[in-house]
Amino acid sequence: MTYAVRYYTKTGNTKKLAEAIAKELGVEALSISEPVSEAVDFLFLGNSYYAFNIDPEVRAFVASLDKAKVGKIVNFGSAAMLNSTYKKVKAEADKVGIPMDEKKFHCKGEFKGLRKGRPNEEDIRAAVQFAKQYKN
Repeated sequence: MTYAVRYYTKTGNTKKLAEAIAKELGVEALSISEPVSEAVDFLFLGNSYYAFNIDPEVRAFVASLDKAKVGKIVNFGSAAMLNSTYKKVKAEADKVGIPMDEKKFHCKGEFKGLRKGRPNEEDIRAAVQFAKQYKN
């Protein structure tokens, strides 16, 4: 199996998760500003809610993906108040014909003092366990 990890973050919370997942999978976590140029079986895409939606940059990134290069998108992220962005990302992925894996990872994230210290070490361990499911 081949993997890529991309993330979008404004606070650094999702980057922490991305780095832990990427380390487990033996790849580098990169910002969505870096295109997916190599063919991968799984693209782990980290993101969060901003103003009750995924950021326009995340939508643009998904729209830019080449379905010939990405087997499936695996959604992960954190948010202080809302849950997983899976449905929002899936709506964008459907537009370009890239399937979403049914499994997803989400944990609470700190925002303006709410959920202080999240994602914490337990959240990071859970993200690593999540990524292990995808290893050969």
